[in-house]
Amino acid sequence: MQPWPYPKIVAHRGAGRLAPENTLAAIMHGHSLGQRMFEFDVKLSADGVAVLMHDAGLERTSNGSGLVGAHDWSVLSTLDAGSWYSPQYAGEPIPTLERVARWLLGRQLMANVEIKPSPGTEALTGAEVAEVCARLWHAATVPCLLSSFSETALHAARQAAPALPRALLMDRFTPDWLARCQALGCVAADWNAAVPGPALLRDAHAAGLRVLVYTVNDPRVARQLLAWGTDAIITDAVDQLRPGDFGPA
Repeated sequence: MQPWPYPKIVAHRGAGRLAPENTLAAIMHGHSLGQRMFEFDVKLSADGVAVLMHDAGLERTSNGSGLVGAHDWSVLSTLDAGSWYSPQYAGEPIPTLERVARWLLGRQLMANVEIKPSPGTEALTGAEVAEVCARLWHAATVPCLLSSFSETALHAARQAAPALPRALLMDRFTPDWLARCQALGCVAADWNAAVPGPALLRDAHAAGLRVLVYTVNDPRVARQLLAWGTDAIITDAVDQLRPGDFGPA
């Protein structure tokens, strides 16, 4: 298998549920708890700016409305992405991928960039996000890890930035999982926590693939998965599961 430079614990959407997801404030909070690698979702504005946002729509995690991909960055940059969570975070902006990357790189922290395309923009988002990541992480000792549920997006990311490592996100087991990962040149499979067991982990490792598991919030489940050989756990429980508790990456 290829070397695996990432920690065993990855903070989901910045600081899981302890701060407004996919914001720089969430990442900063996760860092204050000892987290060293952060998973976050990235999609494109209407004018092609890569921004952090999970949903296709703005309503759940901002004071905006409509589709993220229907608004230019000049509009998205004015929105409040913190008040929905608590008054403490009022005015927290939607961050760009570039802003977050520079903050992480300045502290030698790591990233799992989930490519989360707006519907109908899978190839464009995969290519654009990969190109931005390749530019920002070009001198980094540890590259960012790209992941996506969209195979179209990952294929486009591979074409745009073949040197960046990729992981295919899968929410259920399918017999062709290995062929799908290999077709995309992935270094890892990224499964829903309900899927992997010892045998599947052995199969993945035998094929040269690492395994990430999402979203694991019970420390007992996390420890069992790691004991079976899981390479990384993606968690909301960033205050309970910390990289230092599980040894070196």
